[in-house]
Amino acid sequence: MGKHAPLPEELGEGPFTVGAARAAGVGEGRLRGSDLRRPFHGVRGPGAAPAHPALDLVPRLREGDRFSSVTELALLGAPLPGRLERTVHVTAGTGLERPRLRGVLGHDDDGQPPAWFGVPISEPGRAFLEAARVLHPDALVAAGDFLIHVPRFPEPGRPFASLDELRSAAARKRAGARAARNALELVRPGVESPQETRLRLLLLRAGLPEPICGFPLDDGRGRRVGWFDLAWPEHRVLGEYDGDEHRTSRAQYERDIWRFDAAADLDWRVVRVRSWGLGAGARDTVRRFARALGAL
Repeated sequence: MGKHAPLPEELGEGPFTVGAARAAGVGEGRLRGSDLRRPFHGVRGPGAAPAHPALDLVPRLREGDRFSSVTELALLGAPLPGRLERTVHVTAGTGLERPRLRGVLGHDDDGQPPAWFGVPISEPGRAFLEAARVLHPDALVAAGDFLIHVPRFPEPGRPFASLDELRSAAARKRAGARAARNALELVRPGVESPQETRLRLLLLRAGLPEPICGFPLDDGRGRRVGWFDLAWPEHRVLGEYDGDEHRTSRAQYERDIWRFDAAADLDWRVVRVRSWGLGAGARDTVRRFARALGAL
């Protein structure tokens, strides 16, 4: 197989439009090269596909267009069901018709200017409201938990929104507003993963008392034992969801041993859950927490 001719430097290293390539002198044969991806009509992309398909569409966005709804949430890193990754949501800029491309779900302009996180997006509260039209209620709660989370170690742009900002967006008379308001009744600070959200919702719906999320446990002498996913201080009960990193990371495993033992030494009971406990074993999970909390 012969080598492909290099592309003009002005096209950059990312995706580009066919129109821009032609203007730079790239011929039709080169645009059909096997080294170029064709993610959307009129777009070519060199190299591997980006982390999210929306990034391949950036060259075709018009002035004022922005990514919106679940696409924006995915670009921010929110936990979403994988099936929602296939369609890219784009809201048209002022005075423009909604985009009409295969793989793109276009939305009419709503008069809101785009925000910027490296790419044009809706402001996060607006995206939460838009996503309420397509997300399962529990997934929407998890997205809200993600948007308001303040990481223990600072991350650029975090938190993406405050709870008040999400509530303000949900107060608008728009499609999805009621679902957004219902979800916000269950959104809490301190949640680090969608599995923690699922565990908390499972226990609340079983009638158990509401926990504190992201609980810092100290030993009473100023030493931090660690952070725990869920806590019921009045019962001295802690809840932990163990993801794969707790099993595959030696350092995380060692930290877990130390903090679980330290919590037990302080007369706290730790109830641990893995993925089975949120699926087929959900009833068992509820019973374990109910016993620990004295509800059985």
